[in-house]
Amino acid sequence: MNSNKHFKIYVVDDDRFFSGIIKNELERLDDVEVLTFYSETDFLNSLNENPDLVIIDYDLPNSNGIELLEEVRKGNSEMVCIILSEQNQTPLVLDAYKKKADRYIFKNENALIELVQNVRCFQEKNKLNKELYTLKNQLINNYKYECIIGESQVMKDMLNLMPRFEDIVIPVLLNGENGTGKELLAKTLHYTSNRSKRPFVSVNILGVPDHLIENELFGTDKGTYPNVKRSSGKLEEANGGTIFLDEIGAIPLRLQAKLLQILQENTFMRLGGSNQIKLNVKIVLATSRDLHREMHAGRFREDLYMRLQDFIIELPPLKVRGNDIVLLAQNFVRSFCEKHQLQYKSFGKDAIQSMMEYHWPGNVRELKYMVERAILVCDTDEIKSENLIFLTSRVA
Repeated sequence: MNSNKHFKIYVVDDDRFFSGIIKNELERLDDVEVLTFYSETDFLNSLNENPDLVIIDYDLPNSNGIELLEEVRKGNSEMVCIILSEQNQTPLVLDAYKKKADRYIFKNENALIELVQNVRCFQEKNKLNKELYTLKNQLINNYKYECIIGESQVMKDMLNLMPRFEDIVIPVLLNGENGTGKELLAKTLHYTSNRSKRPFVSVNILGVPDHLIENELFGTDKGTYPNVKRSSGKLEEANGGTIFLDEIGAIPLRLQAKLLQILQENTFMRLGGSNQIKLNVKIVLATSRDLHREMHAGRFREDLYMRLQDFIIELPPLKVRGNDIVLLAQNFVRSFCEKHQLQYKSFGKDAIQSMMEYHWPGNVRELKYMVERAILVCDTDEIKSENLIFLTSRVA
């Protein structure tokens, strides 16, 4: 078997002459390996090698192609299956597609051309799916707990808490100042959970105008407005995965009841709709506001506030994280220099002392931007205190 071929095709057809023609034509395609089988038993016994695509003749010695298709589907619902047949009756074709055939090709003078075209399309789709799978795995690896930089006790306490509810479908509230890494934490909760291969959708409430938030989250039904088609909102996009609602304290009071319904019943309606839509989504919310104060000011519903008290993660401000400041700064230097192919720079003692004394009102985000700016203005291999531009006085 040629291990250099990456797209494996099985052909099962007792007509050795025709299956030989198929094999010769398909192996003209790049990166394709074709194996032919003349009996159903030999074919089924070889399926554990997981071909990418199977071509099944309808008229087989001991069964028909659709029966064989059903056997394939029992063990693999994703494998691409093409049925070749001299039968073109509509009920038969419909039955093949009902049994999850990917294509039904009628054996006529154009059958071989159609087959090659379809295989080429499926091959390209397979390539894209494999690339997507690789990218997803890389993304998952980027958000493992060990990728979060922090050795301070407050960070250890927070990270020890998170795995307890990463797979539980209950709302999680991330509470912390701006720049403490709430979206990073939300992605970590998602990509370390059993939803990691499903969508992660992020919505910053402050980034959406008030009059568009409802449409952004819930979508619209056809006919809601003149000439408006049905559209899905961010909640439907996230179905099966996780939705991250940042700055939830800014959500308009008129929409808070709808959000509460989602948290309690996992259902919602599109804007202008009349049917409840069932959701299977993990909801992670974040705020930099004092929701208790917002509630007493009448800007946040009490029942919604109470619903969000189940699981709260407090993100510590950078100023209380001690030596994490230096660890983060060194990591930002390494990442920025690698990304832009710059020579690595270290921090002088005076720069470290300055960073440790500063109170970091912009938290980790401010540190990142300051480090990147310092790399560009520093003319030596060592970043000094004079290269650091702080946003405010260093006196806390």
